[in-house]
Amino acid sequence: MSNSPWVIDVSEADFQSQVVERSQTVPVVIDFWAPWCGPCRRLGPLLEQLAEESAGGFVLAKVNVDENQELAAAFSVSGIPAVFALRGGEVVDQFTGLMPEDQLRHFLAGLTPSPADALTGAGEAAETSDPTAAEARYREALSADPRHETARVGLARVLLLQPGRETEAVELLHGIEAGAFAPEAERLRRVLQLREAPHADTDLEAARAAVASSPDAADARQRLGAVLAARGEYPAALEALIGAAERDKALAAGAVRELMVTIFHIIGVRSELADTYRDRLRGLLY
Repeated sequence: MSNSPWVIDVSEADFQSQVVERSQTVPVVIDFWAPWCGPCRRLGPLLEQLAEESAGGFVLAKVNVDENQELAAAFSVSGIPAVFALRGGEVVDQFTGLMPEDQLRHFLAGLTPSPADALTGAGEAAETSDPTAAEARYREALSADPRHETARVGLARVLLLQPGRETEAVELLHGIEAGAFAPEAERLRRVLQLREAPHADTDLEAARAAVASSPDAADARQRLGAVLAARGEYPAALEALIGAAERDKALAAGAVRELMVTIFHIIGVRSELADTYRDRLRGLLY
């Protein structure tokens, strides 16, 4: 076993503190191994050497699977050596079996945040308080790495806060169909889908006037819901749509339901707001 401070033995008792919590500040590489495993005895020393070389670039956490079977099961380890890289408490990469040194070095290099990663993190931190600064950081990140998906999705999200910038947002989201960022990209595409409905102030005024003049007209309430949804006023949009559903069951089962489901995906399918209106719609339909 290495005497390096960057190589540690980990058990089920201290896994949370030594691996999960520690990965919030430094990447942690977990090496699932066993004394009887020949490939483990070849890979382990190489990982320890590279941990020593990194001098804190990552921490190597060695887990003996014979002594920590529940941990191995939690990571669905079916063969060893099995290596998992954690950053921010999440698995960001993994492999099973031996890996040549050059490939292993490449694997470990990918754990260190790049300049684009750092800029993207700054953009994410600024989104709520200073969208202008967030946009600037995301654009800097994309200048450093045009394919950086986190920056692309983040910039698209910021652009959708501003009227008239939908075209660039669409371009940024193009091609993000799989992987960790696909769900957020799809959510933003749904926002863009809703915005296809005319939703200027005059459109909102006209929709409200139509409801006021014909309170029992389901189609008027549906149009109001569509305008409100396009403007991002989702609670009000859902209330207008449920009003349309109450007045026309056929409309409720078709266009109203479709629009409400789109909103649910935007606000969070299992959010409290989505649950409330899903239950109300279900009560009307079934």
